[in-house]
Amino acid sequence: MKYPNILYIGDTIGVCAPSSGAHEKQWGRFDKAVANVRTLGYDVVETASVRRRVKCVSADAKTRATEFVSLYENPNVAAIIPPWGGEFLMNILPHLDFSWLSELPPKWICGYSDITTLTFTLTINCDIATIHGSNFMNMGYASIHESDLAVFEAMSKQEITQRNSEYWGKFVSWDDVSKPAYDLTEKTILKALDGKEHHKFEGRMIGGCMDVLCKLIGTRFAPVPAFLEKYKHDGFVWTLESCEMNAADIYRSLWQMQECGWFKYCNGILYGRADGYSDSMDFTLVDALKSGLGDLPIPVIYDADIGHIPPQIQIINGAYGKVEFENGNATIWQRQKV
Repeated sequence: MKYPNILYIGDTIGVCAPSSGAHEKQWGRFDKAVANVRTLGYDVVETASVRRRVKCVSADAKTRATEFVSLYENPNVAAIIPPWGGEFLMNILPHLDFSWLSELPPKWICGYSDITTLTFTLTINCDIATIHGSNFMNMGYASIHESDLAVFEAMSKQEITQRNSEYWGKFVSWDDVSKPAYDLTEKTILKALDGKEHHKFEGRMIGGCMDVLCKLIGTRFAPVPAFLEKYKHDGFVWTLESCEMNAADIYRSLWQMQECGWFKYCNGILYGRADGYSDSMDFTLVDALKSGLGDLPIPVIYDADIGHIPPQIQIINGAYGKVEFENGNATIWQRQKV
């Protein structure tokens, strides 16, 4: 596993839009994010298509791929954080030369939602550690929330320990940059699928947004079985979340992932709070998790701080992680490991 260099104050963060860009009504929030990140001591550069959005994307697929590569091969850029996800990042994959990217010095790529399509494939194909965590636009409020500041900590240390939030909630406003990012009012209580109050498990961290992960199954961009064999002696911790999936969608996707061998050598699963979710008649989220994962002899912890419902922890794909769950709370420790 190849880990990017430690991020230092004064380093440059590149912002490109490999999926959706920020349209004109959102430029104020984007500018606020730039200002906030610069206040932390980092420089920020953006590519030409970041402030565009037409037909759900910032530009055509080849242009988006070219802009990403321009940042990745730029020795002055230490990390790349897209503004947010979107819908169609998958169509830049044919324009990326993963063999060539794997030969370049690795750098941090961070994001969630559709950005999973990029972070996951880079880790699986190139053995490059990436981060399933905060998008750049998460930084565009009155101040950067402590959960989003953790992405800079993750890029700046060889080890990071995170604990679940005390409360979870929702974004306050998409447009008013004078307000705090989140309104956190609901008590955070993680749950074990088997009902037990204590679990410990560890292994290589891997995962992301299941809405797009499941679309990669069977494509040449997701050689997951080969990746699992390479690191099988470490075992794996899968970290999953969903957006816009109902209970039936979640079960179908988990079933497909398991049938394709994606949970081989898995030691435990963390599942984030499901966003845009609804039951399928009397079939619930718990039913979906039990139907899709219940026959695996491993702990499954759900309602974790992962994904679209804030706040979220930063998951380093490719890092070695340890999870300790006890009485509704979890501590996640991650470190670099070859």
